[in-house]
Amino acid sequence: MRHLKHRHQLGVKKEHRQAIMASLSAALFRHDRIQTTLGYAKALRPFAEKVITLAKKAAATEDTAKKLHFRRLALARVRDESAVHFLFADKVQKFLKRNGGYTRIYKLVPRVGDAANMAIIELIEADDEGYKKAPAKKAAKKKTAKKAAAKKAPAKKDGEAEVPAAEQPAEAAEVAESKE
Repeated sequence: MRHLKHRHQLGVKKEHRQAIMASLSAALFRHDRIQTTLGYAKALRPFAEKVITLAKKAAATEDTAKKLHFRRLALARVRDESAVHFLFADKVQKFLKRNGGYTRIYKLVPRVGDAANMAIIELIEADDEGYKKAPAKKAAKKKTAKKAAAKKAPAKKDGEAEVPAAEQPAEAAEVAESKE
């Protein structure tokens, strides 16, 4: 039974899939964002995040043997020495304050030639706030309440100013006549 054995198969054999992930992750580490198909992006996400975790472990330890071990594990997966060196030397500093979730996937319109679903996968920095959120609906309700209160307030002032002459005191009526 193959329960709990979900992998992104991508319709290819294991060796081909590993080569695809190695080249895509090397490109991702070099360029910070790449455009690929949605299936490849979803398959690349856990692969790349595990390699970034290896780089974080190497940065956290003081033992040079463990650092070398983590670097060799990453090199066995990515297969590009310059990309691994770039990740371990420069990029890892961005991820030290972040616990997981190092990548983000944006969906794009389908590709023109074959209508394949396209996506952009990018690396996230530690101080990134995440997806931009729409303004909350509660804020919209507050604005309408303020507008309603503003409309009611001037109506009361106008109503107080327009007191009929019959209800005005005699002194106020004389002052009003003298001004005219």
